[in-house]
Amino acid sequence: MTKPAWSKFPFPNKAFLYPGTALEKNWPRLHRGDCEPCPETDAVLDAWRSYHAGDFAKAVEIGLKAGGAGINAANKAAMIYANYLEDDEDKKLAIFQEITARCEAQQANDPKNANAWYYYAYALGRYSQGISITKALAQGLGGKIKASLEQALELEPKHADAHIALGTWHAEIIDKVGALVGGLTYGAKKETGEKHFRRALELNPDSTIARTEYANGLVAMFGRSRLKDAEKLYADAVECTPADAMEKLDLEAANAEMEDD
Repeated sequence: MTKPAWSKFPFPNKAFLYPGTALEKNWPRLHRGDCEPCPETDAVLDAWRSYHAGDFAKAVEIGLKAGGAGINAANKAAMIYANYLEDDEDKKLAIFQEITARCEAQQANDPKNANAWYYYAYALGRYSQGISITKALAQGLGGKIKASLEQALELEPKHADAHIALGTWHAEIIDKVGALVGGLTYGAKKETGEKHFRRALELNPDSTIARTEYANGLVAMFGRSRLKDAEKLYADAVECTPADAMEKLDLEAANAEMEDD
């Protein structure tokens, strides 16, 4: 696997490097959202070290070469890069499709790997947003995303990021087809969506993305009646201190959203 020719992370920071044993010491904080187990091999640790520093292409290269647990590092690096740094829509969708294919293989070979299910759902969800939620629902992708997130949470109930994603699933369906059709046809419910957002924030209280997705979900599900709650969540989100490259990208996105408003 050669290193992809990807754009560089635009906010390099020495605090995100985690040399030597620093990565293992900070692992619980860095992986509070995805509950990824700390790797047992140096190669997989190096893949994650590259990921946290923002060298997403290197993380993919090392992770895929290492195989096994390294595939999770490669998939997360690819999905964060595609979500935040890839400007070409076709390339972005292709990356998400590559992730889903790798995750399907992981699910078959290692079905108890919670992140094989979560990263599959994340990538398929972003792919769905790229082609339009309406088209994705017509293709049956909504059910696949929900089932995969539920499997991730069955394997790891404290997976904060899966709770965020499942909250977003309920919110986006209600936003696109309405609460009545969303509930009857897809099982999407406002109360369930908000419950997942609240649980994510309980599990990962330092998370910017938990707050911004919660805020976006409230507006999508409840409209202007929850606008003040959403504004408070965004105000709190931009006060979070990022611990790695992904969290910095989350923070910059939140700041940009605040400036637009």
